[in-house]
Amino acid sequence: MERPNAWKTYDEKALKALEKTAAAYRRYLDDGKTERECVTETVEMAEKAGYKNLDDLIKAETALKAGDKVYVNCMGKAIMLFHLGKQPLVKGMNIVGSHIDSPRIDLKQNPFYEDSDFAYADTHYYGGVKKYQWVARALALHGVICKKDGSVVEIAIGEKDDDPVVGISDLLIHLSAEQMSKKASEVITGEGLDITIGGRPLKDEDKNAVMANILGILKEKYGIEEEDMLSAEIEAVPAGPSREYGLDRSMILGYGHDDRVCAYASLEALFDLPEVPEYTCCCLLADKEEIGSVGATGMRAHYFENAYAEIMNLTGDYSELKLRRGLAACRMLSCDVSAGYDPLYASAFEKKNAAFLGRGVCYNKFTGSRGKSGSNDANPEFIARLRKIMDDNSICWQTAELGKVDVGGGGTIAYICALYGMEVIDSGVPVLSMHAPLEIISKADLYEAVKAYKAFMLNA
Repeated sequence: MERPNAWKTYDEKALKALEKTAAAYRRYLDDGKTERECVTETVEMAEKAGYKNLDDLIKAETALKAGDKVYVNCMGKAIMLFHLGKQPLVKGMNIVGSHIDSPRIDLKQNPFYEDSDFAYADTHYYGGVKKYQWVARALALHGVICKKDGSVVEIAIGEKDDDPVVGISDLLIHLSAEQMSKKASEVITGEGLDITIGGRPLKDEDKNAVMANILGILKEKYGIEEEDMLSAEIEAVPAGPSREYGLDRSMILGYGHDDRVCAYASLEALFDLPEVPEYTCCCLLADKEEIGSVGATGMRAHYFENAYAEIMNLTGDYSELKLRRGLAACRMLSCDVSAGYDPLYASAFEKKNAAFLGRGVCYNKFTGSRGKSGSNDANPEFIARLRKIMDDNSICWQTAELGKVDVGGGGTIAYICALYGMEVIDSGVPVLSMHAPLEIISKADLYEAVKAYKAFMLNA
């Protein structure tokens, strides 16, 4: 049962809209290389669209009504946006939920050292990565340094044309006989992902002169001391902007498509809703999905249900029972990317149940691994309703599994939200080279995802 290629369905008007969406997404992707930067970008977009900070409304005891728009900033690393609808919150929300963290290389809390006239930063990788993909490439440093006086220094080094970049060196091929005989998972070790940050010593220093020079630069340019790194959060990510990919410019090559492509599609869909939708619509952008959705900003935390309760209270219709009923009545798309079928690695896929780039937004009834371990496994009744919504709105869509049954698997935030009793299914954009420093998506799939998420919020 082969699904049609979305590109074949577009007229000139649709192609112009597609390119506009792709260009806006690339700006969001390039400006948001960390979860913190994504939240900053999202707050700016939300406030331009008329959204108000829920914390301010709570302090002012402002009553909320249908048509109001609010957002919740969770520690600067996760964010939720709510567009209140006509129906009471006890009848649930229509939710599109994504995550905005991506695999990367994090600096350790005590990172700096010197060896053989090189200054290095010690690291700990974040999320599922092929470690060998991160060496011998230009990296940028993004993040925050929080000082004892309460001030916060933001850095983004390596993105401007005249910025220096950093990186992780590799062993030359001439001396790599032993290295090349190892398994791919062992070619580069986690402790071997140290970043070279300098090589010029201070003339008047006898010991650790290169590191002393680096610390002097950090002090002069950013006003930070080495000890300030104890309360820093610095991420090493691929340097440079996203690019149009393919001679036909049909795709986008960039860092962090997983899962910022779904996050952006969710936002664009939310901002295009009518003034008063039937049901309250929520765009939920979570942190920490790549490491199990843990911590205060991961989906396992309770910030979503807490925000639900606060909003329900400001509408004047709160009770614990109504909150529980509302959570269970929600309908949700867990908007996370899926593995795009790659003919060069066909043996990893079961072709008739794979997602193809260019064939539209993808629905995964289940994710998990092997025997559906860790999976949400959506109800077929819910899928049937989604089929009707997609077809009624002329949206190109497809279904898929994440590779062959015994090859591997993966997880999303779907199973966590399903714990409330709500209906949830995974829905996202197919990606090639997922979790690599640079990933690939089709512009058509991004465009169809925007259409699909809007149709879901209006009709679920």
